[in-house]
Amino acid sequence: MKIFCLILFLISSFISTSIAVEPPPETIYQNFLQCFINQTKAPPNSLSDVVLPKTAAAFTPVLRAYIRNARFNTTATPKPAIVIAARSESHVQAAVVCTKSLNIQLKTRSGGHDYEGVSYVSHVPFFVLDMSNLRNITVDPATESAWVGAGATLGEVYYRIWEKTKSHGFPAGVCPTVGAGGHISGGGYGNMIRKYGLSVDYVTDAKIVDVNGRVLDRKGMGEDLFWAINGGGGASFGVILAFKIKLVPVPPTVTVFRVEKNLDENAIDMVHKWQFVAPKTDPGLFMRLLLQPVTRNKMQTVRASVVALFLGNQNTVMSMLNKDFPELGLKKENCTEMTWIQSVMWWANNDNATQIKPEILLDRNPDSATFGKRKSDFVEKEITKEGLDFLFKKMIEVGKIGLVFNPYGGIMSEVATTKTPFPHRKKLYKIQHSMNWKDPGTEAETSFLQKAKSFYSYMAPFVTKNPRHTYINYRDLDIGVNTPGPNSYRVAEVFGRMYFGENFDRLVKVKTAVDPQNFFRDEQSIPTLPSNPPRR
Repeated sequence: MKIFCLILFLISSFISTSIAVEPPPETIYQNFLQCFINQTKAPPNSLSDVVLPKTAAAFTPVLRAYIRNARFNTTATPKPAIVIAARSESHVQAAVVCTKSLNIQLKTRSGGHDYEGVSYVSHVPFFVLDMSNLRNITVDPATESAWVGAGATLGEVYYRIWEKTKSHGFPAGVCPTVGAGGHISGGGYGNMIRKYGLSVDYVTDAKIVDVNGRVLDRKGMGEDLFWAINGGGGASFGVILAFKIKLVPVPPTVTVFRVEKNLDENAIDMVHKWQFVAPKTDPGLFMRLLLQPVTRNKMQTVRASVVALFLGNQNTVMSMLNKDFPELGLKKENCTEMTWIQSVMWWANNDNATQIKPEILLDRNPDSATFGKRKSDFVEKEITKEGLDFLFKKMIEVGKIGLVFNPYGGIMSEVATTKTPFPHRKKLYKIQHSMNWKDPGTEAETSFLQKAKSFYSYMAPFVTKNPRHTYINYRDLDIGVNTPGPNSYRVAEVFGRMYFGENFDRLVKVKTAVDPQNFFRDEQSIPTLPSNPPRR
């Protein structure tokens, strides 16, 4: 299952307006450092581990620590002129003010998973604001709430909640190394999505540094901006410092299970029926479906795996599924009862989750990299057996491709699609396309990226259309890249509507109001309104 854990990946071809004549790096550094000192009132010698030029010993280790992508740990990868390893709110404020004064692009990285690397690579002069040190988590069981720093990982969030209360959790991702800042600001979901909805549905306050360097909470920023950063991607609007979240109750016992079938074991029947059960069953049951081409007895086949969390005991879930989903063939030996925090570790690929200590969730696993590409789709109508047979054959033909089906339904279908920028709540399920490889070099990369595109085209008849929807936290630069100039809005609208649907228009209005000069920009940031906006 590790193959499906969110990992960092990048394809970047962004071209942006740059300064006409670029000063030498040492001049940029000196100007930035002097501005930083003026803004923070900090003595210069106290900033040696904060403001890192390329010549600093810590520059490469800090930059590499959260680039978990072997493709972009190369000498050819564009590097920032400066990394700002912020350790306080004032450092973030100064980073924004001083970068803006130099007309340099600022990339904000919370230290988690970024499929396309837009938070740490650019093809114009840029700085990286690294938020990984701003990871403080304060849990208050009495109010069932917590403040979570943007640089915290989900594993740290779960652990700190567990430290204070054994009866609460938080509905977010299953990979512990995902950064909370990016995850939540993009919507955020996990294996309690059908019971509780998205992570952003439980955000009650936030702190953000705006384009003028001000620290704003929900009251200070206003409801429009608060709405936008809860699913619209925070990096388009400012720098997220922290989110205040509401905890959710979890039972003392939960059940996890995994069932695998190959094509010769009626996998198609199981997958077909899954579409009719997983999005419609008890909201406390989340059944993720994984599809992978594999070789068995020297024959190529497809393995279908159902990986599940049930917020209850095994007898209840077995009784339910033996009645409603006999094609799964769930047996008692497939099921394991455990605590919720143990289930977090089980989903993070720790098969001995009932024996190991939760401290494993604090492991950030820095400087680990792998090659890959991700895409995503949404499905509104069940795929026929004939359609599934076609897709299975194409999976074997393409090879390496993996699919992750995540069921919706439950509370997701009960919430308005405009409540947050995330517009996909009414869909049947989401598909993540996963392509991984081990071979370095541009030849292998070109080959595998083309395979990913090919399979994406094969999937087209079975998913949403006009637009073909995709998930903002599964960044995919293939669907469009921001460009400067008179057509920038038109270009951004294409991928913007794929990510945000009807909510794109409100996001653009918010962006135009809070960042009219488009300082907070990246390859797929929300654009500002053109001078002559299109009629609708």
